[in-house]
Amino acid sequence: MSATSTSTVLYDAPGPKARRLARIIGVIVSVVVLGVLAWVIVTLALPRTSASGGDLPGYFDWSRWDIVNDRAFWRGVGNGYLNTLKMAGLAAVLAIVIGVLFSFGRTARPAVGRVPPTVVLEFFLGMPVLLMMLFILLVFSAGSYWAGVWALAVYNGAIIGEILRSGIAALPRGQREAGLTIGLTPLRTRFLIEFPQAVRNMLPIIIAQLVVLLKDTALAYVIAYDELLRLVPNLSNFYGNRYRVTIFLIVLAIYLVMNLLLSWVARIVAARTGPGAGRPRIPGRGGIFGRLRGREIDIADVPGAGMGRT
Repeated sequence: MSATSTSTVLYDAPGPKARRLARIIGVIVSVVVLGVLAWVIVTLALPRTSASGGDLPGYFDWSRWDIVNDRAFWRGVGNGYLNTLKMAGLAAVLAIVIGVLFSFGRTARPAVGRVPPTVVLEFFLGMPVLLMMLFILLVFSAGSYWAGVWALAVYNGAIIGEILRSGIAALPRGQREAGLTIGLTPLRTRFLIEFPQAVRNMLPIIIAQLVVLLKDTALAYVIAYDELLRLVPNLSNFYGNRYRVTIFLIVLAIYLVMNLLLSWVARIVAARTGPGAGRPRIPGRGGIFGRLRGREIDIADVPGAGMGRT
């Protein structure tokens, strides 16, 4: 069996025509995307006419970017950046704690014990994050910071709880049975055996959800929290509307850097914790441990590997 056929389980391997069509579509999509990007850059660079009839330079003219030399501008950007990290950091910690509690409630052995956590979880998942922020702000008279933190923590905690529950449910039943066999209680089996494996398997998805949490901090703009996005109108009112697009592009770049860094971490974690990560591979030189059509064999795939001698 070839390497191509072994790596495709749910569908047949694409043939020459399908691969050629995929390449053509990829080239067309790339050209369209580059064309749209070039059109946006050219449009922003062209001079324009103001509402009063005066001529204004393009958005890439230095007269629209000279605020980058102002230290007060970067102090304002730094304050907004720190406020965003403060909200996202605390909300992420609370979301993980809430997610762990939800996962244990949703996987409780008595069926009646799973009903209350399920009802609460579905309620939080069905409520928009912004509505939850406004609810906490108005009903509990919390400040804008705590309203944003708790709304993000509860909503993302409910999602992380479902992620962890799925990870626990995906484990083989033998894991739990092995823990019970050696004398562990069901709770200790969950803590010591099942839960660590579920966290390890679902860690990339949890990190990806934390990226969503970080982006959702921008919703705190509506409840008057001075996070990063709120800088755009605030600094535009101070420096003038001619710098509005400049400030927006700077804030956009900061958001992209933060989210791409978290996504990069998620990819590294996925590579190190995914299936086959950490397994020793034996380079073959013949026999059963040899190469199979030029591919290295995973020791876990070798029948009887790791067993004692007979």
